[in-house]
Amino acid sequence: MANLKIKLVKSLNGRLDKHIATANSLGLRKIGQEVVQPDNTQTRGKIAQIGYLLQVTEEA
Repeated sequence: MANLKIKLVKSLNGRLDKHIATANSLGLRKIGQEVVQPDNTQTRGKIAQIGYLLQVTEEA
């Protein structure tokens, strides 16, 4: 199964509480922080919700 490399590129300050919670659930708390998550429907849904804050790349 493929993985997704997710990087937080914009600040969480002033964002909706729901969006901050989504970023935290992905393991992202600071700008520039990167995490690797499995490529599944749950992760894709989180990315769809806060995609404007993220940079996403696929890992083989």
